[in-house]
Amino acid sequence: MRVALYPGTFDPITLGHIDIIRRAAVLVDRLVIGVAINRDKGPLFDLEQRVAMIEAECAELSEQTGTEIVVHPFENLLIHCAHDVGASLIVRGLRAVADFEYEYQMVGMNRSLDSSVETVFLMAEARHQAIASKLVKEIARLGGDVSKFVTPPVHDALKVKLGL
Repeated sequence: MRVALYPGTFDPITLGHIDIIRRAAVLVDRLVIGVAINRDKGPLFDLEQRVAMIEAECAELSEQTGTEIVVHPFENLLIHCAHDVGASLIVRGLRAVADFEYEYQMVGMNRSLDSSVETVFLMAEARHQAIASKLVKEIARLGGDVSKFVTPPVHDALKVKLGL
């Protein structure tokens, strides 16, 4: 069974994330969405809310692709998380060249920790390349319309969370 891990904070999950999940799901038998518990980032949504949003967004995708998609919170090293879930692949989404520089460093570090876990990069579709959770939250906080960047349930959750 081919297992991949797609890690991130997903605060909140965006259409860009969903695009990468959809395309990664057809490459593997099981796709684990690793939800990073990163206290330094100070997420808007707590872990339980992020997990629930991802599970809701991925349920139909799992049915459509026939791939098991599971959500797995983690707070340890990415490579250790990959071991924990039995992943031989780490999926990373790229939006721009700036992403690649950071990701290139991460691949090097992860390969030095365990060269048996491969990293695969998927480019976001052109219409999703500018989407970043950080920017979505900022636009929403300032009263902008983020409906083009997230699904309706996530949009509603943002409005509730931000008191809009």
